[in-house]
Amino acid sequence: MNLREQIDVQKLPRHIAIIMDGNGRWAKKKGNDRVFGHRSAIKAVRDATEGAAELGVEFLTLYAFSTENWRRPKAEVNALMMLLVDTIRKETATLMDNDIRLKAIGHLDKLPGNCQSRLEESMKMTENNQRMTLTLALSYGARADMITASQKLAQKVKDGELDVNDINEDVFSNELSTAFAAEPELLIRTSGEHRISNFLLWEIAYAEIYFTPKLWPDFRRDDLYEAIIDFQGRERRFGKISEQIKSR
Repeated sequence: MNLREQIDVQKLPRHIAIIMDGNGRWAKKKGNDRVFGHRSAIKAVRDATEGAAELGVEFLTLYAFSTENWRRPKAEVNALMMLLVDTIRKETATLMDNDIRLKAIGHLDKLPGNCQSRLEESMKMTENNQRMTLTLALSYGARADMITASQKLAQKVKDGELDVNDINEDVFSNELSTAFAAEPELLIRTSGEHRISNFLLWEIAYAEIYFTPKLWPDFRRDDLYEAIIDFQGRERRFGKISEQIKSR
C-alpha cells in the first residue's frame, strides 16, 4: 500500500499550514547561492499545492516571506521579489486548471508595485475557484496581524460600534487577516528547525505540529502524505482526557 492509499480522506485536516524552510541551506549544499534554492523550491510548492487539492484539503497556507525577511541582504530580497512575480505569472494558469483560489495575507503594501499588481491580478482571476484556497503569507508576521486586529477592535469601541465586554475569541478572530479560513489543524515545518517563527500564532493554538528534517526544495507529495498520516494517527483531545474522546 502506497502512502496515498494509507490516508483516510474522511479525516483530512481542513487547513494545512506550511513553514517552507531550508532553501538557503539546500543551495549551499549544492554549491550555489541562496537564490538558487528559492528558485528550486517552486517544484515543492507545486507538489504540495496540487497534492493537497487532490486529496480534498480545503485550505493550504504557505509562509513565503515574513516581516523579518526584509532584514536579509538587499540582493536576495530583490531576487525573491522578482521570483515571486515570475512564479505567480507562470502558475496562475495551473491554479485555474486545478480550480484553486489564491489569497494573500500580510503587509502587502510593502511589496514592490509589480508584485502587488501581479498578485492582485492572479487573485482576481481565481476568486471564483472553489476546490481549495491557497494562501500566501507575504511580508507577514502574526504579532503584527494581532496588533492590527486589536487596533481595529479598539477603533470600533471608540466609535461606539462595539461594547468592550462583547469582545471574545470569535470577535477577535474575525478581525485577523485569516478570518476567511478555518483554523489550521496541521502545521508542517521543513528543514529540521523546531520553531514557529511568528507564523499564525493565534490560529495554531490547537494545531498538530509536524517537523521534518527535509529541506523545502526536496519536499514532495509523499512528504505531505507522511505528515497527514502522522496527523491522523494522533489523538486530538482539546483539553479533554482520552476516555472522553473515545466515548464520543
